[in-house]
Amino acid sequence: MKRAARETISGLPREFWWLWTSTLVNRLGAFVVTFMALYLTLDRGYSASYAGLVASVHGLGGVVSALGSGVMADRLGRRPTLLIAQSATAGSIALLGFMRGPVAIAAVAFLVGMASNASRPAVQAMVADIVRPQDRVRAFSLHYWAVNLGFAVASVAAGFIAEFSYLAGFLMEAGMTLACAVIVFLKVPESRPMPKAEQTEDGVSLVTVLRDGRYMAVVGLSCLVAVLFQQGNVGLPVAMGRAGFTSADYGLAIAVNGFVIVALQIPVTYFMEHRDPRALMIGSSLLAGYGLGLTAFAGSVGVFALTVCVWTLAEIGYTPTLAGLVVRLSPAQGRGRYQGMNTLAWSAAILIAPLMSGTVIDHLGPEWLWGVCAVVGTLAGIGFGVLLRRLPEEHMPTAAVPDEAGPEARTA
Repeated sequence: MKRAARETISGLPREFWWLWTSTLVNRLGAFVVTFMALYLTLDRGYSASYAGLVASVHGLGGVVSALGSGVMADRLGRRPTLLIAQSATAGSIALLGFMRGPVAIAAVAFLVGMASNASRPAVQAMVADIVRPQDRVRAFSLHYWAVNLGFAVASVAAGFIAEFSYLAGFLMEAGMTLACAVIVFLKVPESRPMPKAEQTEDGVSLVTVLRDGRYMAVVGLSCLVAVLFQQGNVGLPVAMGRAGFTSADYGLAIAVNGFVIVALQIPVTYFMEHRDPRALMIGSSLLAGYGLGLTAFAGSVGVFALTVCVWTLAEIGYTPTLAGLVVRLSPAQGRGRYQGMNTLAWSAAILIAPLMSGTVIDHLGPEWLWGVCAVVGTLAGIGFGVLLRRLPEEHMPTAAVPDEAGPEARTA
């Protein structure tokens, strides 16, 4: 285990670790999403329906910003996009804490969703820029681990902070996000690849992405699998509630997701490194679908937790592999746009998943939802198997990184 951990974290450029640190700091302060529903219903006295509406509006903001932020990352650069997004996130979160009217809260929640999601394409593109091709899946895995480690700690802290003051939670997240921007400003250099002499910055556009048939098909499959993973947040609590379980029971079951990711991400990353991404995507899709499908047979909190463990293993393998796959399928000058389209797919899944789970459960029952999940996972696995044959070779062009950066950040 020690050897696996050592080999997993070794050999990556220091720019990556500063970016990793900024992500961890950001997620350690991710309080608002955790207690937003409680804040709106208990502290502000709004209905559960309104809380759900605000969550949807927040997600819609992420959908709106996904493509625009990808274009910004390619045109302005990764670093300016990150700084703008993180500064805007800090300001909008702080502002949200002082909003009182329903329209004002929803409007600012939309801005928070836009700003917070705008950094994702830039971060993913920057990791691809500064890390060698053979280390990218490992780097994306470590970045994903930082996201979940920070969120796990923040989820626990959010409960204590909310008991003291909800406003303190808003202001603390704003401060942590601003600290994240300071780290990027001081320690993370620009990494956008310099165009070749015969290329122009406008060589890759959103039209180019949309006309890339194989990539858009992968994005569509990515959206399907993202809808599956979202069922842990939307379908599972409703199904457990209908079966007579309490919110505390659901909390115990879903907590397995965070614990498994934090505990197993590094050893699983060691196993995944240099594995065939096609096989990993097929296996992860099937495991996600069948793991959720097993929920139909759950009758106790322990069995529900076991099913969460199964599809969490799929999540661990799927998410970093997909991020590396997007890099392989995208031209260097268009990484921001391609990552933005992938971010759009995941943001869209946040909107689609509640509609899917609610409709199926209301009209057919929870068992049908889990059966549909198994079918969707199977179709996604087949789709990835067909689309990912004969993948292009990985390459790493020279990036715009200052001379003081490590050699790994400048060359392959």
